[in-house]
Amino acid sequence: MLIKLLKAKIHNATVTMTDANYHGSITIDRDLLAASGLLPNEAVLVADCENGNRFETYIIPGDRGSGIIGINGAAARLSHAGNRVIIMAFTLVDPSEIEGHTTRTVIVNAQNKATEILNLPTVS
Repeated sequence: MLIKLLKAKIHNATVTMTDANYHGSITIDRDLLAASGLLPNEAVLVADCENGNRFETYIIPGDRGSGIIGINGAAARLSHAGNRVIIMAFTLVDPSEIEGHTTRTVIVNAQNKATEILNLPTVS
């Protein structure tokens, strides 16, 4: 049996642009990807803090230092520039791995720059 746990999240990021005509995905500044450990093409769940919408998509890396959080494709209709979002990725672990598991949380400011990085253990 595998258990689904939070791998990493970017907390309180500000959507900088939306593009409904793009072929899909979320564009994330490469600096935030490095800080969070998230990868290009990795599946993520995005929760919009302003309207409660949640959607799953995959990551496209954006320009380093740009602060971009771009919602693309059909998901662009579920969020708006200026909205705050939480971007989450999950992992499946064997019960024997739970004790050593940690979740990386990157807290960002209004310009989408990391202000705090937390490594939170699943078991305390």
